[in-house]
Amino acid sequence: MPAASTPRISLLDGFAVQLGDDARPRPVDDLPRGVQRLVAHVCLSGRPPRASIAGHLWPDAPEACAQGSLRSALWRLQRVAPGLLSASGTVLSLAPGVRVDVHELADWARRVRDPAGCPVDVDVPEAGLLGDLLPGWYDDWVLLERERLRQLRMHALEEVAARLAAAGRYGDALQAAYAAVRAEPLRESAHRTVVRVHLAEGNAAEALRAYEQFRTVLAEELGVRPSEHMHRLVVGLRPERHAAVRPRPCPERAAVGAAAR
Repeated sequence: MPAASTPRISLLDGFAVQLGDDARPRPVDDLPRGVQRLVAHVCLSGRPPRASIAGHLWPDAPEACAQGSLRSALWRLQRVAPGLLSASGTVLSLAPGVRVDVHELADWARRVRDPAGCPVDVDVPEAGLLGDLLPGWYDDWVLLERERLRQLRMHALEEVAARLAAAGRYGDALQAAYAAVRAEPLRESAHRTVVRVHLAEGNAAEALRAYEQFRTVLAEELGVRPSEHMHRLVVGLRPERHAAVRPRPCPERAAVGAAAR
């Protein structure tokens, strides 16, 4: 029995549409930008009315022209990827069964934040879910959603690192924590997560090294110090500074000094 068709839309790290199934994917190439924007908007908006889509995608055009552009984009999409979108009255939505990487990212973050979730469901996401939303697109609705997804992903990575560390999976916890650091090298909460995982594993030297590396980067890039919140994590880990202790005078030199007086 042939595998069911499972269209997939990718919006992270760039726009792509794949038809067929995972075993025999068929990429859809050369979609016009207007069609790409239509598909992306529906993916990110859920079930938007036609009038809303036309206004967002062609904001500078008269309403009649915007509606005409929307009909043209739908016609072009239907020719190359039939059944990807469905229309119900004045509303557009994704057809049943269409997968979207942004939705998979949201599902993963939801599992991570669920306190009743099974530890098996808590893991580092695959690399394809760590990219930025539609890089190079500067529409207002894309910029807002890009920042929302960035924050969602960062908080989820820090949360999954904490939960993996609590479960004793320190190696996986560090992978999640460093994924957050790579995405935002100046984000202190990500570096605090790295330090906490090292401390949970009993690696004080590694924790101190991670702190010092962040302190150096922060000073070079922003000219500021880590917060007191992060500093408290490593208090007591540093050895005493010998230079801060006043040296005792040499007995011979003390005797010479006394004779001279």
